[in-house]
Amino acid sequence: MWVTWRDAIQEALYGDDGFYRRERPDQHFRTSVHASPSFARALLELTCRVDAALGRPPMIDFVDVGSGDGLLAARILAAAPPDLAVRLRVTAVDLSGRPEDLDERIAWASSVPATVEGLVVANEWLDNIALDVAEQTQSGPRLVLVDPATGDERLGPVPDAADLEWLERWWPMCSTGCRAEIGRPRDEAWASVLVRLSRGTAVAVDYAHNRDRRPPLGTLAGYRGGSLVPAVPDGTCDITAHVALDACAAAGEAAGAASTTLTTQRDALRELGIRGERPSLELAGHDPTGYLRALSRASEEAELIDPSGLGGFGWLSQSTN
Repeated sequence: MWVTWRDAIQEALYGDDGFYRRERPDQHFRTSVHASPSFARALLELTCRVDAALGRPPMIDFVDVGSGDGLLAARILAAAPPDLAVRLRVTAVDLSGRPEDLDERIAWASSVPATVEGLVVANEWLDNIALDVAEQTQSGPRLVLVDPATGDERLGPVPDAADLEWLERWWPMCSTGCRAEIGRPRDEAWASVLVRLSRGTAVAVDYAHNRDRRPPLGTLAGYRGGSLVPAVPDGTCDITAHVALDACAAAGEAAGAASTTLTTQRDALRELGIRGERPSLELAGHDPTGYLRALSRASEEAELIDPSGLGGFGWLSQSTN
């Protein structure tokens, strides 16, 4: 059975027995949330800044999109200072079932609330939004079809007009055999977040590339049990592709974003106080236990801002008035 990659990914990940209906992401790949509690500390700092910018309203939202096991939402709520915690409305958004041990104060939803005032965080969410793959031929772009059971591929029809327009603007393929992942569904997903943001900031963090450095053969990949595996959309593994965050940024602006920052996780986290600096050896002399704690934290922070790893992720921040 030959289908488009978008249909195959959607069914493999989110169908009735799809990968994300059954699995938690932390069982298969390491995200910033699980790499270090410092990621949550940085986002709590950002929440406090957003709260201040909004004039400390009676209620402020923290929405975690693609929440997985809810760990980020739980850490934000647990660490929030008392004056913020009493006003903080935390929502974890995920298609999987609510974890049994999740703090009862955290709402669990399958979609972003209709109206949000505060901070929305989508960490490694957009890369799992299903999309189509196109290949350049001598006669122009063609969709790539896939057999979900085997991962075998063949060329299909010409993309529709909207996808051709997206390719021309965001991922022009310069030679025969080049491939592109048509990110229009990601743009639409991100825009759907921005239109719900009445006031505040939305942040997307993900594997990313920009128009000047698109990979000529695309980035489609599979992950299972912490290992890279062939991208076979049969429901047994995660299927992911890097995100054209510059295109998402443009979609967010069209949806109402008044300001945009597109940077790396390294630079964004450093601005939020994550440094990864080793503690002074003097601390080891009078507080060995404290020194070891500080050293462990520095190591975790260093992983978050490593430019060759998590620190190299794209970080898109957009705010509304």
